[in-house]
This record gives sequence, structure tokens and C-alpha cells, in this order.
Amino acid sequence: MRNLEPYLSSVANPRVKEWARLSERKYREREGKFLLEGIHLVQEALEAGWPVEAIAFDEGSGVLEQFRDDLDDGVEGKRPDWIPVSPEIIAKCSATGTPQPIFAVARKRPPDDERLYGTERALVAVLDGVQDPGNVGTIVRSAAASGATAVVLGKGTADLYNPKTIRATMGALFHVPVLEADLAEALPKAAERGAAIIGTSLQAASSCYEHDFADGSVWLVFGNEGAGLSASVRQFVHKNVLIPMTGRAESLNVAMAATVLLFEAQRQRMNRSRMPGIPGT
Repeated sequence: MRNLEPYLSSVANPRVKEWARLSERKYREREGKFLLEGIHLVQEALEAGWPVEAIAFDEGSGVLEQFRDDLDDGVEGKRPDWIPVSPEIIAKCSATGTPQPIFAVARKRPPDDERLYGTERALVAVLDGVQDPGNVGTIVRSAAASGATAVVLGKGTADLYNPKTIRATMGALFHVPVLEADLAEALPKAAERGAAIIGTSLQAASSCYEHDFADGSVWLVFGNEGAGLSASVRQFVHKNVLIPMTGRAESLNVAMAATVLLFEAQRQRMNRSRMPGIPGT
């Protein structure tokens, strides 16, 4: 087992102050880093090979026993620093009232435009001003689970690296590319490459179950929880579809609607791939 870094006990330590600042978006954006709290998220990041700079853990908690196999993993020079710290440091860097005994400092990955625009038959979830971190995290989780190509976050959407958003992803952000973009540029660019831009509306005439999501690239656009799609984004939508509801409900939560459409697209694409003479996904 490789040697651990020296024990840190003081919340006044410069390195600890640097970590704590990552609770603010401006520092995350400036440094290109973010925090991951808890055993599950740290394990998911390590298993996905995500660039992790440092892992701080409460030495007295016994949590390190769950990471023994990870201590020597990775290429020399790219392994994270494993740093035993005091419970006070854990609490200072945590965004929850009951901190877990481990957190990681991870680096943001640069956007991959080729993955976004160069994938054949792409399935992309686009968020236009979705403000609730829980909704954003849930949509990222559904996108990863349904095999989506990417998630695009437009202006006014909650920060992916907000601790609440990260928790809601349950580690799915390590398994599907998530990019921030100006939708006024991204949507026309996708359309130029043959993508169908599909929105949702209670006034739409076409059911989502009648629309063909299996043919070509599809970008599914979801709007703000209260206002829906902005006027600036609505002009780029080729077609709106409706999610039929036979029961009594005014509408679906945006994360639920996104999940329904993503998995309907997955279902159609899986069925298409099984049909003789038709290329698979």
C-alpha cells in the first residue's frame, strides 16, 4: 500500500481553505474543480477513471477500508493524493448537515464537441433554464441510464457541479458527457447536421409514442419548471410532442417528462435494432 499524505487537522490550512472555497460556483469555475462527497460518489469517480486530484478522509472513521484496492490504482503521477484529515475539516468542506467521512477534489473535463455533434444517431437531452438542482441531477441520471449520447445545459440551468446536483446524479455524471452551451448556437448546429429538435407541450397534437425517435439523431429539449421553453429556444424546435396522461394530473415534473421521453427513445431504438434488415444502434 502506498504511503498516505501527512495528517491535516486545522481548518486554517491553506489547502483546506482552497477546498472549502469550491462550495461556491465562481471558485469552481475559476479553478476547474469541484467536490464529491461520500463513499458512493468517490467510488463511482474512481471506477470511471475520472480525474481526481485528492481524496480527504476522516482517519478515525474506518472508511479507508472500503478503498484499499484503490490506493495503488492509476498511473504514477496521475493518482490522487489520499489525505487523512480531522472531522472538523470534513465538516468545513461538506454541504450537508451530516457529513460523510470522505470527500474528493475532482477536476472538470473539457467539453467534447465531437461526441456531441459527430455521433451517428445521437440522443441528446437539452435543458433550457431547468433551475432545480434535483431535476437537473435526475435528468442526467436518466440520460446515463437510457444510453443517451450527452446532456447539454443551456443558460439559466442549475450548475452541474452544485453539491445538490451532484448528489442527485448519484454518480451518473461520470457516465454521460454533460456540457454547458449557448443553445442559440448549439441547436442550429445540431440541426445543420441532421438532428431533429423535439420539445414537449401539453398543446401538441402528436403523442410521443407515435413519434419516431429511432431514425437519426434526436435532441430532446426540456424547459424551465414553471415557464417551459424560452421563446429564444422555442424557435429552434422542429416539433413538439405530448406525453399522454389517462389519469388525473395537470402535468408532469420536468425530470419525469425527460425520463419518459428518454426511455421511450431507448425502447424504440432497441426494438429497431432487433428488426431484420434495419441497422442497429
